[in-house]
Parts: sequence; structure tokens; C-alpha cells
Amino acid sequence: MIEKLLPAPIATAESFADDPVEEMFPEEFALVAQAVDKRQREFGTVRNCARRALATFGIAPAPVLPGPGRAPRWPDGIVGTMTHCTGYRGAAVARATDLRSLGMDAEPHAPLGDPGILPLVTLPEERAQLAQLAAHQPEICWERLVFSAKESVYKAWYPLTGRWLGFEEARLTLDPTDATFTAQLLVPGPLVDGHRLDTFTGRWLIGSGLVMTAVTVAPVRA
Repeated sequence: MIEKLLPAPIATAESFADDPVEEMFPEEFALVAQAVDKRQREFGTVRNCARRALATFGIAPAPVLPGPGRAPRWPDGIVGTMTHCTGYRGAAVARATDLRSLGMDAEPHAPLGDPGILPLVTLPEERAQLAQLAAHQPEICWERLVFSAKESVYKAWYPLTGRWLGFEEARLTLDPTDATFTAQLLVPGPLVDGHRLDTFTGRWLIGSGLVMTAVTVAPVRA
């Protein structure tokens, strides 16, 4: 699925089953040594996905450790993103000369469940759009989709800013005609190649019981 959402020159890898815990690097296992087995296996598997993606660029296997804000630390000259949810692990990486940042999120294609979550992660105008979309295409879990899209926006935002971005600080507009979305930042955006970025754009994909979203930030050419 992932290569449909993030084609070349982005390198991707995904897994629908977990690898043995023993395949983790010791430095990685130390971070989850006290966690339950499920957490250990998902932590290691998604990093194995990242290593397979990095191998596309000739990068030798190495630990993928968290940096500031717990975002992954990537090799010099590489940007990347990882995601995991029930039954899925995935990673995507690119050369920093091709992309300045990217973010990806996978979620079960199912309702959010707790009705109290939606007001916490959406703005009133977003909820109005979700109601319209649900009336026309009720087979799509639009609430889960907008949640995932905002997660992808944050993952693309953080490496550029080093700052938190709240759910209420970006206004999402979904376009069902081409499975894309636009996030209008409601706070000052990051500088990318000397230009202020006010919006993030992304794509989504639904299949295999999952909703997947991704945001890419391209270089600003003079």
C-alpha cells in the first residue's frame, strides 16, 4: 500500500506482521526493555522497516533512535517518517535534496469510538465538512481520516520547527475527488528555503482495513 501513497524518489517499506524482538539493535531494545511484548515487537518491526527503506539509498543497518520530541533521528542527508497501528508497520525515507520533510500515519479504518475525541481534534468548520462528506460517502470513516491527516501534518511539521503543533492549530480541508487534503496553518509556519510555509498538502489511501495519510514538503526552488 505504502508505495502507492509515497512513490519514488521516496523509499518505503511496510510489514503486516511483527519481526522477532531479537532483530532489534541493543540500543533500541534498551528503550523498550520494560514494555510489554507487543510494544517491543511493534517498536522493533517499524525500525526494521526503516532500515529496509534506508538500504535503498545504500545506508548500512544501524539503530533508529528517538531524538528531541521523540521524533526519529535519521542519517545525515535523510528525512523520514514511521508509523504503526494494529496490524501494520511502515516507514518512508527520502534524500533531503528531494524533500525537506515528510510525515505519514496509518490508522484502522474504523470510527474513532469515543465521541469525545472528535471535538478535541477538529475545529467547528472541519466537523461541518465531515458531516457533509459522511452524508455522501458514509462508507468512509471521515473522522478517523481527518485524525490521521493531522497526525501526518504534525510529523512533517516537527522536523522543520522543533515545536508542538496542536490539533486546533491547523485547519484541514479534504478533497474526496482526488483523495488529497490541505492543512492551513493557523500559527506562523516554518521557513523552508527562506520562504514561509503556510499550508501543508497531503494524500490519503484506504485499503486492507486501514486509512493511511501522508504529507510531503518539497524544496522551494528559486
